[in-house]
Amino acid sequence: MLLIFGVRVYYRTIGQGTFYCQRCGGDRQYRLRSGWRFIHLFFIPLIPLGKVGEYVQCTTCRGKYRTEVLDLPTMEQMQAAHPAGLRAAAVTMLQAGDSGSQAARRRAIEAISGAGLAGYDEAALDADLASASAGEDLVTPLNVLARQLAEPAREWFLAEIVRIGLADGTLSDPERQAVREIAAQLGMTPAQTVGVITMTEEGASAG
Repeated sequence: MLLIFGVRVYYRTIGQGTFYCQRCGGDRQYRLRSGWRFIHLFFIPLIPLGKVGEYVQCTTCRGKYRTEVLDLPTMEQMQAAHPAGLRAAAVTMLQAGDSGSQAARRRAIEAISGAGLAGYDEAALDADLASASAGEDLVTPLNVLARQLAEPAREWFLAEIVRIGLADGTLSDPERQAVREIAAQLGMTPAQTVGVITMTEEGASAG
């Protein structure tokens, strides 16, 4: 018997983009699908009865996910977050101290290059310093990075920034304040921050 009248859920695509597909194990294209319940006649939707929800579908494996999956960073974003965060933190530290110190600048360039920006040099550092002086947002890159770093990695990251400040001598009060501000953006507690500063200073003295 052919059913010509009834209630059925119809889905349509309301968005698309790139996300990290857990099933595929990498960045993939997705479709954001929204469902509505309709009264239909001959399978033609006629009267909407209400929204039933949304889901994300990978266009490669066809896997379906809750929309919260779009809050997770893609592989590309994760790879870009570390050097971007390190640049922001290094510039903040240099501005708090002596941005003209060759030792501190060299340490900053080495750290940023080691984070994945192989071509980063003196000119690139000067450009970053100029952008920061012009009011460029240095907080957002650190916030993005913080969501990706585990606790030990945050401490390691902060220690690297402290070493930039220590490259030309002991930390000044403005440099210590810069470290505290960077740590706060990373979601670290004051006690953790003091611990990282102390251990890094002791390591520099011993070395």
